[in-house]
Amino acid sequence: MKKRIIGIDPGLAHTGFGIIDTDGGGRNKTLVCYGIIETPAGEEHGVRLLAIYNRLLSLLMEYKPDEAAMETLYFARNVTSALSVAEAKGVVTMCLTQQAIPLFMYTPNQIKTSVTGTGSADKALVERYVKLLLDMEVEPKPDHAADALAAAITHIHTH
Repeated sequence: MKKRIIGIDPGLAHTGFGIIDTDGGGRNKTLVCYGIIETPAGEEHGVRLLAIYNRLLSLLMEYKPDEAAMETLYFARNVTSALSVAEAKGVVTMCLTQQAIPLFMYTPNQIKTSVTGTGSADKALVERYVKLLLDMEVEPKPDHAADALAAAITHIHTH
């Protein structure tokens, strides 16, 4: 059964997204689109969150994904950054829930292992494997979009 998966890498400045179609068995994956939702640093905080919501809603309405995948939050250092990402993640979660799109969460190690075979992979290796797995001509950029595609691939491999 064919499915469309959206992977999301939330962030206040840049929220990555990647949409992949799969045959249901996980072997055939077709890249639909990917990119970032960017919000300007000078904008008021609430306006930035609303922009993420509105752009994501537009993507959901246009591409109609069946399921969504996102990385669980992990922050060892920067609490301020963690709060902004958590707020963006909340906006994303609310938007998906309003559209009745099931959200599946994966740890950073699950995503790295699923995409590259090792939990110690760096961002460059993840990008190379995403390129290979989706038969892309170039590695996906920026890294937020690559991370979103990696989350979607992980979901396809897991389900």
